[in-house]
Amino acid sequence: MSVVMQALIAAAIAVVLVLVGFYVPLSPVAQARTEFDKAVQARTKLNQEVTQLQVYKQRYGELKQQMDALNKQLDTLKTIVPEEKEVDEFIRQVQGAASAANVQLRRLTAQPIVPKDYHYEMPFEAQADGPYFNMLDFFSRLSRLSRIINVGDLQFDDSAGSKGTKYPIRPGTTVSGVFTVTTFFTKPADTTATAPGKPGATPGKKP
Repeated sequence: MSVVMQALIAAAIAVVLVLVGFYVPLSPVAQARTEFDKAVQARTKLNQEVTQLQVYKQRYGELKQQMDALNKQLDTLKTIVPEEKEVDEFIRQVQGAASAANVQLRRLTAQPIVPKDYHYEMPFEAQADGPYFNMLDFFSRLSRLSRIINVGDLQFDDSAGSKGTKYPIRPGTTVSGVFTVTTFFTKPADTTATAPGKPGATPGKKP
C-alpha cells in the first residue's frame, strides 16, 4: 500500500482505539471519565452548599450583635432581679437612700420569704423618721435604685408620740413611718420559705 493509505489506516485504527477506550466498560479511559463526572457532580453540589452557607456567613455579624444585646439585657435583668438574695447589698442600698435623704432608718426586720410562680419575694419591715419632705425624697430614691423595690403598708404617725421611747428624735423630724420594703430574687431559696399566716409552705408553691 502506498504511504497515504498506510497513514489513513493508522489514523482509522487510532480513532477506533480511542472510541473503544471511551465507551467500552471497565476500560481505563471509561473509568477515568466516570470518576471525572463524579468529581464534577460533587464539586457542583459543594458549590451549592457553599452558596447556601454564605447567607449565614453574612448574617453572622447581625446574629452576633443581637446576641451581645441580649446578653446586656440579661445582665441588666440580673441587676434588677438578681438570682441570689444579696441581702447585704439590699440593706446597703436602702441605708444609702436613707442617708442621702437625711432620714433616720431605725430598723429593718426581715420577714418570711414568699414564693411566687417565677420568683421569690423578700419583704422587710422598716421604720424611719425625719422631716416630711425628706421622707418623700427617701421613697423617691428607693424607686430609682437599680434593684426593684416595692414599698407598701405605709403607716405614718406624728413623731412627737414616739419621743423619749427608744431613741432620741432629731430636731426637725415631723413624721415617723412603719412600712414594708419588698425586693425580689429568682433562684430557689436555700431555706424553707413561708408566707405570713401560713407556716410550713415550701419553696415553689403558692402561699
